[in-house]
Parts: sequence; C-alpha cells; structure tokens
Amino acid sequence: MEIQQLLENILPKARIRARLIDVVSYASDAGFYYLRPKAVVQPVSEDEVKQLFAFSHQHKIPLTFRTAGTSLSGQSITDGILVDLSQYWNKVQVEQDGEQVRVQPGVIGAIVNAHLRPFKRKIGPDPASINSAMVGGILSNNASGMCCGVSKNSYHTTKYIRFILPNGNSYTTELEADYSRFEAECPELFHTLEELKQQIQHNPELHGIIRHKYKTKNTVGYSVNSFIDFEHPLDILAHLLIGAEGTLGFIAEAVLNTVPDYPAKSTALLYFPDIYAACQAIVPLTESGAEAVELMDRASLKSIEHMAGVPAVIKTLPEKAAALLVEFQANTPAQVQEKILQFMALAPELALLEHPVFTTNPTEQALLWKVRKGMFPAVGAVRASGTTVLLEDIAVPVAKLGDAILDLQELFRKHSYANAIIFGHAKDGNIHFVVTQAFDSPSEVERYDRFIKEVVELVVGKYTGALKAEHGTGRNMAPFVETEWGPEIYQIMRRLKEVVDPENLLNPGVIINHDKNAHIQNLKELPKVEEEVDKCMECGFCEHKCPSRNITLTPRRRIVVRRELLNLKRKGQKQEHTQLLDQYQYDGLDTCAVDGLCATACPVDINTGDLVKRLRRESHNDFANNLALLVAKNFKPVASTVKFGLKAGAGMNKFFGVNTMAKLTKSAKGIIPEFPLWTNQLAPAPDLGTAMAKANLPTDEAEVVYFPTCISRTMGSAEGGKKSIIETFISVSEKVGIKFTIPKDVQSSCCGQIYSSKGYSKAFAYTANETISKVWEWTDRGRLPLVLDITSCTYTLQNCRPVLTPENRQKFDVLKIIDSIDYVADFILPKATVLQKKKSVVVHPVCTVQKMGIETKFISIAKQLAQEVTVPMHAGCCGMAGDRGFLVPELTASATAPEANEVKQRAYDGYYSSAKTCEMAMTEAVGRNYESIVYLLDECI
Repeated sequence: MEIQQLLENILPKARIRARLIDVVSYASDAGFYYLRPKAVVQPVSEDEVKQLFAFSHQHKIPLTFRTAGTSLSGQSITDGILVDLSQYWNKVQVEQDGEQVRVQPGVIGAIVNAHLRPFKRKIGPDPASINSAMVGGILSNNASGMCCGVSKNSYHTTKYIRFILPNGNSYTTELEADYSRFEAECPELFHTLEELKQQIQHNPELHGIIRHKYKTKNTVGYSVNSFIDFEHPLDILAHLLIGAEGTLGFIAEAVLNTVPDYPAKSTALLYFPDIYAACQAIVPLTESGAEAVELMDRASLKSIEHMAGVPAVIKTLPEKAAALLVEFQANTPAQVQEKILQFMALAPELALLEHPVFTTNPTEQALLWKVRKGMFPAVGAVRASGTTVLLEDIAVPVAKLGDAILDLQELFRKHSYANAIIFGHAKDGNIHFVVTQAFDSPSEVERYDRFIKEVVELVVGKYTGALKAEHGTGRNMAPFVETEWGPEIYQIMRRLKEVVDPENLLNPGVIINHDKNAHIQNLKELPKVEEEVDKCMECGFCEHKCPSRNITLTPRRRIVVRRELLNLKRKGQKQEHTQLLDQYQYDGLDTCAVDGLCATACPVDINTGDLVKRLRRESHNDFANNLALLVAKNFKPVASTVKFGLKAGAGMNKFFGVNTMAKLTKSAKGIIPEFPLWTNQLAPAPDLGTAMAKANLPTDEAEVVYFPTCISRTMGSAEGGKKSIIETFISVSEKVGIKFTIPKDVQSSCCGQIYSSKGYSKAFAYTANETISKVWEWTDRGRLPLVLDITSCTYTLQNCRPVLTPENRQKFDVLKIIDSIDYVADFILPKATVLQKKKSVVVHPVCTVQKMGIETKFISIAKQLAQEVTVPMHAGCCGMAGDRGFLVPELTASATAPEANEVKQRAYDGYYSSAKTCEMAMTEAVGRNYESIVYLLDECI
C-alpha cells in the first residue's frame, strides 16, 4: 500500500501532500543539503501529531517537523515524513499585559512582535530572519540575534512548554500535576535524566565546562546547561527541547517571557583602521550599555559600498579597515543620550578613523541597518551560477576575537575563498562568515571538507569557542559535536537521544550522527538553470509574502522544482520529468499571482513573478500571441464588448435571481476549467459621457490629466448606487478647485497589465508604446502630471520603460505618472478642509502600493480622515492579480483568508484600498464593502 493511502487513515487527503511536485519542492530548506521526503503532512491538532508518532513507529519511517524552513544547517529536511506546521499552528495570545505571550510553533516571530507592540514589548530572540522564521524553529534552534545576547535567547525567555514525546505522551510545565504524571508514565526517561544530572553535578570539570560554554552563545549539541539550571526532570527535559532541533519531541505550545521594546534609539557606524582597533571598542561599548555592536570587516564593507545611500566614506576606507554598527536603546531619549555620553568619554582612547556621529532619524537608522543586513545577500547576488552561499557562525571569547578573525581570513586565502566576508555580533564574540561554494565535483567537496575541518580545529582547538553560536548543529556540525564537547558530555547527549527516541525515528542524523562525513553527504545539486533560479539561495525569506503559499507552491519551492526539472532531464529520468512538468503547470504557473511581493523580502531581489511571466510567455504559441496582439490593437471594441457582457450578466441576475450568473459560470467552469467565474462584485460602470463633459478642458487650462483606467471604465460602479470611482475622482477634484482633463481618446487606452501578467509580450509592448505616445500628447509633452485611479495600473505604466521604443523612452523619461494616492496626498489634501472624520477604518495596502514605496503615504491619508486606522498584521497580496481570481478563485480565497479572518474580528466604519479588483477580492473575503480611499476623501472634505 502506498504511503498516501496509509496516511489517509490518520489525516484527510487534503492535508497529505505526496505527489512528486510536493516531495520535490519540500526537499530543500535554507541549508545546503537535500533529502526528498516520502510525503508531507499538515496536522492540525495534538491528537493528529500523536497518531503520526504512532505511524512512524509502526512503519519505521522517520518524522521531521518543519515550520518556516529557514534553518541553515540542514535540520529541517528528511527522507521520511515531513510534518509541515506553517499553516495551522499560528495561535498568538498576549498575557499579563504583554509580560508573557502564548504561541504555537507555526506563527512568524515578527507577527508575535506585532501583537506585543501595543504593550511596548517583544520576544527576546531577534534573529535576522524574524520576518520569516517561525516560533517552532526559533525555539528548536535556541535562536538569539543581534541584540538579545545570551540572557534573552529562546532558552532563557521560555517560561512554559507543552510538548509531545515520540512515545505519544504529552506534558506541560504549566501544570503541576504533569510533574508527577511524567514520573509515573515515563519512569526510565525520568530516572535517566536524574542520573545524567547527578553525573554532571558530581564531576566539577564537566560542570565547569558546561557553565563556561554557555556564558557565550552556543547551539552545538543539546542544551545540557538545563541539567545545571533545573532540578526536576520535567523542567530539564522541557529546556533540553530548546535547541534540540526537533530531535527529542514536538513543541506544541510555549509561553515566553517578553522583553522591553525600547522606543528611543540612537545609531552610529564607527570606523577603525583595522580589526584589532575595532575589537578594542567592544568592551567600552558593551559597558556603556550598547544593545547592538555589529562588527564588519573590510571585505564585508566592500560588498555593500555601491548600495544606494550608504555613507560615502566607506569607499575611501583603508584596506584593513573595519567598522562597528552601534545602537543604544532606552525608554527615553535622555536615557539614550546618557549612555552615548558615557561611551564618548572613552572614545578618545580608541583608534577611530572618524568622529562618531549618532542619529535618531528612523530613515537614517534604517539605512545603517540595511548596510549591515545587506552583506550576506550582497555576496549571494554576485556569486557564480551553480554555487551556493554558506553562512557559518562561530563564537570565541571577545578578548580573542581579533586574533580569531585574522586566522579565519588566513584560512580563506589558504582554501581559495576569494569573496569571503566576516561580520557579526561583536559584543557576544559571535561572528558570521560567508563563502561561496560549488558542490559539483569531488574536488570541490573535498575543498570544503578540508576547510571546515580546519575551522573546527581553529575554533575548538585554539580558541575553545563554539562551532555554532546561533544556527544550530544540524547535519553540518553533527560530526564535530564530540570534538567541541569532549567524549563524556557527548555520551550524555547520546544517552539522552537514545532514551527519548530509542528507535532514532525523530529527525535522525541531526545533532547525533555517527557518520563522520555527514557534513558532506546529501549535498544540494545546484545546476545552472536560468538567471532568476541561479541567484536563489533557497533561504525562504520570500515565503510568507506569497499568496499561493497555502495551496500550491511558494517562490522558493517554485525555484527548487525548476532545479529538479533540469536534474531529472540531465539524468534521463523522462517519466519523472514529464510528470513533474505537468504538475508544475497548475502549481507553479497557474496559481502564481505574479504580484512580485516576494522580491521585497528576497535578499537577492528575485521577483519570481517575473520568472513565471517569462515561462508563460515562452509557453504561448504564435496563434495565442497574435490573438492577444489583435485584442490589443482593437482594445476599444473589446472593452465595449466586455462592458456589454457585464450589463447582460447584471440583467440576468436582476431577472432570474442574484446568484444566477455565479451558478452559470460555475457550471461552465466544471466543463471548461479556464472559464472565468462571475462574482456579484462585478457591476458595469456608467457611461463615460457625463464625466467627459465635466472634464472637457483644453490642455493649457488643466492642472492635471486624469486617465480613468479600463477597469474603472468597465466595472467601476460602487455598492448601493453610490457614485462610480470616476465620478468620485471628479467630485474631490472639484471640491478643492483643481482643474483637470480627461483625454477624448481614453476609451481605446490601457496600461497593458492584462497582457504583461499573462506573458503576452508583443501585446504588452504594443499597448505600452501606444499609451505612452498618447500620454505624451495628453500631458502637453510631459508638462502636466498624469494620474491613474488604480494603483496596479499606475505601477504597470511607471515600469513599462523596458518595452518602449527608443523614441518613447525619451518621452517616458519626461513624463510624471502618479497614482491616485499621490494625487490625494500631494494635490488634494493640502488644499482641502477636512469637515469630518470617520471613527474607525481598516485599509488594505495592495501589492503595488508596497512595491512603489507609497504605503506610508497611503496610511497617512487614512489617518488624516479617520480617528482610528487599522492596517491588518496579515495584510498582503489578495491573489486577485487583475483577473486571476476569476480564473483560479481558490488562489484568492486562500490568499485573503489570514487577513480576512483578522479583519472580521470586529466591525469598522469603512474598508478602503486603491485597486478595484483587489477591493472585490477583499469584499468577497470579509463580507464588507471595500472601496477606493478616494471615497473616504469624498465623504470627509
């Protein structure tokens, strides 16, 4: 019997993913190892997890739990059953006025912090991946980060844990009764934990080693400090789970103690002549109260010196220079300044190249942190195709940090890692180093093997440091756990694993691995595929942005499949290649919204939407391309036909019942899968004649040219007989006396988004060139600004330059194309008198608002017109993608669900956005009418 059928005895079919495309796409995490699971499952309850443990033991199939898959050491992959927790385990409950927070493993760290922000609190761990990393991984890897050091890491801020052991028993440290129940139900485990604790307590040398090593960051092996820090075996085991990388049990829930989120911050980038000089400043900065002290060597600074906005001095620094990014934080600016003055009193004794300049400007601070966070991706972006980026992290005593860095740099030279860079959390003695590495030949694998073994010898042998300060042991450092800890403590770890998981079925090969070459086994193949794919590091930072993440693939997994397609082709596995290619059509192409939000989270700026557009473009035959071009050349009659169809559909609903068209199109889609669905949000717009009459100004009298988009011209009506978006735009303009004109030939014009998103390149190029030529004339050769009423259309027109002719590019470069958001903020509101404000509104910033960088402006408009403005924590792409929601409605339903569920928790006085089709999607999901923010403006001025 196939594994799918066996698993259906436990879980419904919808939550078992065992197709080829499923197991291939989940075979990678952010590390550089690859194991293809037998199946991927998505349990929703503790009972289902217990049944999975029983299934694993019955069939001798390993289990591995995964949340975001952003781990770097190979700890969230398996050739057994992969348990995906990213979709259903997302509970967040703030308790004790923000002093504590109760969380499940599948919630993103940044979302937890968003819940805590009103209380001026946050969770202790602050990894660089916090916008993507989920609590399960944050706890299971004992995450720390830039500011938290050791005292605020996952281990030290976890108050209670609820967990399930491989034997199916569950316990929580929150209930006193579970302490005695644990002893009664698991006597062998209970007494083994007692024995191991006594073994450590009675050996001063072991006790001393453990206490010493956990004064600095260390994630190598199990958290054996729990044997020292806790008395009861249940508490010991619960804290051993922190940093156990899912090898000892399943963490179902945790209660975390939170830490202050200081509102006052001051930041500076300090420059030094060399690493030694920079390291001399670490202790004075730490003693002055600096929350963050981030070290960067000269190579890392070179990697970002061409980044827009970075301080010009970076390019002029000497060859051996180094820098420290420093941030002081406190409750008040005065307290911050006091800390800075304390440091500045010591500054004359330091070898600074420039006088320290601290800033409290949030924009300048964000740029400085962008410099620091941009170093890893800067290397990734320029690496050779077919290579991967290895981000390693070590910790050494702060007093020896300078020496260790020089020794590392010597190893880079010895093993020919020319582009290696070093940066890290200096006050913790924790540094990261980045190298690029190919694994496509035995010699390359051997080079890496030699290098990593010398790193081990350097860190452990010479500096008695930690081989993994933050990133976990995984498979990468499993062969060297004994080297770092010594044979006796390693045997304690082995015995722990054996008594908890005697059959070695829970994430086997991670932390405890008898294969001394495990670090060079099951390495990822990264063949050269195509530009977008080759740049991808498979970090997973993009995934939380993706609207299709909960139904098919994410950007990372789309790319993983592209790589595997090429691997299968090269190996001559035709049957698997054909099967995977067929499955990719729906999962990879049809359900991609091509919204491009993935690029906003990608360290190397990959827009997987552009990849999908290109693949769609390449899949079109000449007939399809020519048909699209014919439609583009006859856009006015086509648009009129669409509008007539909307009127006919509305008439059918009026005559036969409100859901008639929805039922008819649903039936048609059952026969023809590509048939678009009707939604009752579709309503034909009124004729443009009246609006044209009001806007019939000569160009030389107008202040702005209004381009009503084709969507607004065809389906721009509002609910309940309100004015259309075009009429509302005219109304707000007239109220403040702005003279505008609507071009007479606007009916035949379009931004071209409908062709661009579907990959019809000829039709898009034709439309863009025709429209820019018209806009040139409409705007009096660029003298007047052109405003559009749908943000996605504005974005398309603003970014059409690559497909323009040389002549039209010259025209385009002169044009001022703005969105309705810009128009409201910069033209209307400065002249308007706000007569009334709505009490509470909720806004949906569409994808293009975020990509255009006008989200702050959009929210600012709402705040000027409402007393309370809510931006949902889960606001993201609605998946509508113009018309994708009509063709693949399950995409939109899935994409809008998290945001809709959040919004439906209360009622608002208004629901606003800035793109008609996105408003339709949100209206459908929330059950409340979303409309353009221009309507809010019209009501308030």
